Amino acid sequence: MKTRYIILSLFILLGSLFTGCEKQFLDQNPQAALTEAAYYTTPSQFQAAADNLHTNVYALNGNTTYPINFDYGSDINTQQDGVGSGTTTSPVNDGYWDQTYSWLRQVNVFLSKVAVYKNRTEIAGPCGQGFFFRAWHHFFLLKRFGGVPIANTVTQVNSDVVWGPRSSRYQVMGQIISDLDSAIFYLNKANVTKASTNNDGHVTLEAAKALKARVCLFEGTWEKYVTTTTDGDGKATGAGTAGYSATKYTDYLTMAKALSKEVIDGGKFSLWLGMENVTVGSVANPAMYAHTSEFYLFNLEDATSNPNGLTKASNNESVYRSVYDFTYRQGNTNLTKTYAAGVTRKLMDMYVCTDGLPVQYSPLFQGYGTMTSEYTNRDYRLQSLVFKPMSWYWGYGQYNTGANYTKNITTLPSITYQSIPNLTGSGGGYASRKWFTEMNTRTDYQQSNDYMHIRYAEILLIYAEATCELGNGDISDADLDYSLNKLRDRGGVAHLSHALIAPYPTLTLLGEIRRERAVELHAEGQRIGDLCRWGIAESELTGKPSCGIYLTYNGTATEYSTAKNPNTNLPIVTPNAYPASTILQADIQPSSYAGIATTKAGCIITEVAANRKFTKKNYLQPIGTTQITLNPKLVQNPNW
Repeated sequence: MKTRYIILSLFILLGSLFTGCEKQFLDQNPQAALTEAAYYTTPSQFQAAADNLHTNVYALNGNTTYPINFDYGSDINTQQDGVGSGTTTSPVNDGYWDQTYSWLRQVNVFLSKVAVYKNRTEIAGPCGQGFFFRAWHHFFLLKRFGGVPIANTVTQVNSDVVWGPRSSRYQVMGQIISDLDSAIFYLNKANVTKASTNNDGHVTLEAAKALKARVCLFEGTWEKYVTTTTDGDGKATGAGTAGYSATKYTDYLTMAKALSKEVIDGGKFSLWLGMENVTVGSVANPAMYAHTSEFYLFNLEDATSNPNGLTKASNNESVYRSVYDFTYRQGNTNLTKTYAAGVTRKLMDMYVCTDGLPVQYSPLFQGYGTMTSEYTNRDYRLQSLVFKPMSWYWGYGQYNTGANYTKNITTLPSITYQSIPNLTGSGGGYASRKWFTEMNTRTDYQQSNDYMHIRYAEILLIYAEATCELGNGDISDADLDYSLNKLRDRGGVAHLSHALIAPYPTLTLLGEIRRERAVELHAEGQRIGDLCRWGIAESELTGKPSCGIYLTYNGTATEYSTAKNPNTNLPIVTPNAYPASTILQADIQPSSYAGIATTKAGCIITEVAANRKFTKKNYLQPIGTTQITLNPKLVQNPNW
């Protein structure tokens, strides 16, 4: 019942209750005739209204107009995208701007009713959720556009949010922090009165603290590394620098550390370890599923979605999520057949070996000579999430048949279940299994796993990064064990420590923490934002080709070049499919910071360097020209 609470409660509240709402969840009479004043009279009605706000976020809504981004166009996903390559142009209309302000208006209508309710403590939970979503939407706008008009009242025809200038990013941050403080205050009251909803999709006190920690880390590092370089003067371009303080970033990083620590010490969340071992006796070959927790975590539905028979109720890693259900609210997003999480050569080499060292330093690394050698002695996340050539996998999306865990998959027809590379001139040879369901009762767009907006793994990473930033690049081994090394434990690799990296001058603690974010949060939509807030996006995303597998390495052909498909006896690599222009001809350093392995000649190029044009202006996206035409005070971001 709890996992469907938000979904079911929406049926009693209509989008038409909100003035200016552009989307109705359900049009139903006679409720549609109710006025706002008549509706907002009881705590249950306020909770139902707050439930409606929970669906107004970018998630698995099957929305091709305003989709979520799985790190498309970044340096670690082969899926190309103009935002990551820096090739977008100023749009006539930006749907994200319009949609987010529409959602903000609904939040403000709701909070205006909260403000006049007779006993705000009685509706503390919904009240806190309302403040959370106002902060959530402003943070989305901040990341995309920088400073924006602040929408903290119900928009009227003559409102400043419609006709006024942009507030600076520093003023928007003030609003976000204020709203999150209010969310924390009221959600704390709700938890005290046992009104918490046990992470069934509702925003909780911990979710508000987690979001504030994320916001503070983002803005703290942005103001440290990017400073005011993307702000413009606020008159001719951008939103200006009003409210900027050169030392404020330290306050944000301090808050990020403190808040993440509160969530960690609260003990309500843990890393999901549901597939470290398989204990169901009817499962054939249980060892082949061991240490695949990262794969099954992102595909949890009912008990048939994984070999251990676990459901979403086992997920204590999710801090805030959008809830989906096969019967009541399907994801309506084709995650399996579209391979949302493409994998680049750079990402493959960012996964460390079991001794905790990168491939270029680890004596355990087996090289690239065979199709499977680079998977040996590596992080479980690599082995769990990336299709390994010649290995056996269930999955309706790849092979049009679902899992039957009672059967030994390796005895079934290889043409159906074996992952055999087929390199015909497109793609780089790597595909990720993240978001890839094995359920045999699902067809396209029916996958209904929950979308985790914030999970405990990120909280551990926030603590580690904020601590290292505050320590001028240093963090104690004890703090690493308290945070980031819990992720390494799940990955089956040695702990990050001072002693581990001491023999390697190119490795730094901050660089390794950033590496950990890349491999842990891959395809969760944070990579480009991370590169921007670190002030290195243009160097990471410009002038470097995106690459895939090695056809040759150090001048010697790899197994990919000579292997044949065992079912057809045809070469895995189609002859003449990769002319010289599609193969890296000289070694490159794929990263602007040390510690990432050199990509050598002989690698397949999946996107040429000439297409990678990310510059400082691309740190922010342009505002739609229609908005600027309608409101001349709304000036464009710099250089757009």
